[in-house]
Amino acid sequence: MRLSLDQGMRLTQQQKMILAPRMIQSMEILQLPILALQERIEQEISENPVLDLLEEDPDLPAESSAESEVQDSPDAPSEEERELVINETTSNEADFERLMKMDEEWPDHFEEHSRPSRGETEEAGERKLDAMANMIARPQSLQDYLRDQLGWFEIEPALRAMCERIIYSLDSNGYLQGRVEDLLGLDATKEDIALAQRALAVVQRLDPPGVAARDLRECLLLQLTPGMPLFEQLQTLITSHLEDLEHNRLPVINRRTGFSIELIQQALAELRKLNPKPGANYNNAPVPPVTPDVFVELGEDGKYQVRLEDGRTPSLYISPHYRKLFAAGQVDDATREYIKRKINSAQWLIDSIQQRRSTLTRVSQAIVDHQTEFLSKGPEAIEPLKMQQIADKVGVHVTTVSRAVDDKWIQTPRGIFPLKRFFCGGTVSADGEEVAWDTIRLKLQELIDNEDKQHPKSDDQLVKDLAAAGVTVARRTVTKYRKAMNIPSSRQRRDWTDATEPPPDDDKDE
Repeated sequence: MRLSLDQGMRLTQQQKMILAPRMIQSMEILQLPILALQERIEQEISENPVLDLLEEDPDLPAESSAESEVQDSPDAPSEEERELVINETTSNEADFERLMKMDEEWPDHFEEHSRPSRGETEEAGERKLDAMANMIARPQSLQDYLRDQLGWFEIEPALRAMCERIIYSLDSNGYLQGRVEDLLGLDATKEDIALAQRALAVVQRLDPPGVAARDLRECLLLQLTPGMPLFEQLQTLITSHLEDLEHNRLPVINRRTGFSIELIQQALAELRKLNPKPGANYNNAPVPPVTPDVFVELGEDGKYQVRLEDGRTPSLYISPHYRKLFAAGQVDDATREYIKRKINSAQWLIDSIQQRRSTLTRVSQAIVDHQTEFLSKGPEAIEPLKMQQIADKVGVHVTTVSRAVDDKWIQTPRGIFPLKRFFCGGTVSADGEEVAWDTIRLKLQELIDNEDKQHPKSDDQLVKDLAAAGVTVARRTVTKYRKAMNIPSSRQRRDWTDATEPPPDDDKDE
């Protein structure tokens, strides 16, 4: 077979979607939440000299255009307040001359008495030190806590080093994953292994109880102490019947151990006091605060109206100095091209922020109009809603709606919710009406909460009860939602107190 390669020119037609840089920037700005938008604006101000920040009262309503604000604003810089523009290719005589005359034009800024005194400087430094002293300290980690305790032990250096190796090998829950021998090298001797076992015993004596366990059973056993209630019974249950306890097979434990159901339940109550994750309390990551982008208020006409949190969004405008400098044509071509590029970039940013404000307002208002029952009656009254419905109502693409609600929060009279919370699927009820999945979950939770715990409802029975309430769903849907809501099966929910009938052989819910 002979392979031939042809080289030549061919004319083909292809359809491609190429997004303009301005459109890409507009989509990026739309997707940013309020705090990220503030950071983006600060970055743009630091990188673009033609952008200026309009200092305004956050209590006043924002105008529709930052450029219109600056025309009537006394805060806008005048021609005399313009910043120096240094061009390394020229002598800059005019700039240096203006610099030398600054002390005559603004004498207050250069008088000795106008400068901060040493006392004022020291006072400012003390304020900073006070602020640093009041900052939240870094929480102590599990490893630091264990090492501090290890310092009270009088042990040889080799054993101490092995204890520290074990401490720094624990996971976030305080468990030692795998065998202690895995911490040693392939050439480890029997003496090394014995040393590692001794070190593990030392670490397992530290606080919190149960730390450095290799599995749940060992973790619970380490927390048992002689003299505690039902010590021997707990040892038996944890050692041999932990899986039976997990699946609520109390009659099986009754037959195999001879413990009464009441005694097993008492031991189970004591078992619940133990901590299955002893190291979790030392690894709490700080939860970032939620800042709403949208606020919902009930108007005098009884309708909900949305407004944006514009007080946190700085108002931008293009420096008049650079506008005049560009229009006058008194600079060289390279500088003029640089100013033109920066002015265009600034104008794109201002337009993108305005477009974000308009799109987010319209999308949020459309969502609120659709979910009025949710705001008035609560989560059980949420209506099925898809992003495509909002896109059709607002007149934008569905991806625009997705970007507008992404990582945005809304403050409502019923609390703060992510905007995505109002989008949910649904099913058709027996009477032909759409029912949201959230409504089905709430109804399912209500049925389980009110069931007889000695005779809990199976998933098949829950399907029948939902159908009687006018909601028709498949059994697999009930099982899926029950597991997603961390609701155990009917066997695990059963209360075996005063139970007379034997337990079933299997659980149909699983």
